Amino acid sequence: MVDLVALGLRVQELRRLRGLTLRQVATAADVSVSMLSSVERGRKAPTVVVLGRIADGLGVSLVALVAEPEVRRVVVRRAADQDTVDEPGGWSRSVLTPVVPGVNFEWIRITLPPDCDASRFPAYAQGSHAYVVVESGTLRLTVAAQTVELSEGDSAYFAADAEHGYANPCPVPCAYYVAALIMRPRAARPHP
Repeated sequence: MVDLVALGLRVQELRRLRGLTLRQVATAADVSVSMLSSVERGRKAPTVVVLGRIADGLGVSLVALVAEPEVRRVVVRRAADQDTVDEPGGWSRSVLTPVVPGVNFEWIRITLPPDCDASRFPAYAQGSHAYVVVESGTLRLTVAAQTVELSEGDSAYFAADAEHGYANPCPVPCAYYVAALIMRPRAARPHP
């Protein structure tokens, strides 16, 4: 028998990790917002068909959605399944790590074209951490009011509970990795 509350929490966590709203997942899954909300709150037992649609809407297999966490010791994300997003300004980021409910860790590869400023990012919750490793080129990392330049092979750690930014100040492309452990406040709301 499926624990409806645990299932609802897994659905909600997967949705939030992807930064999606109830409406976005409901539309992608072809289910009503009220049905998805009821599933997330553990108040409704969805049919296998509805669970399959929700899994599709979240981009996971049905087995991954309903399996008990203890059963999923190894979670694989194939290269073909990695999300690459082309951002305004010509830079791109690829999320390399699998999404695991309850684990707020991301490993991302970013490519900045020459003379590109990827902008500033807001502070994460208190206790968040980030590690940066430069694969090629030069990266200008700014955390709060402190700025450092990192070259190929250099790495840095910073407390990610401060505003931070990344820029490529050079005329050649820059590629780097960010490994981040992002804490969530207890009353966290999903990003819009």
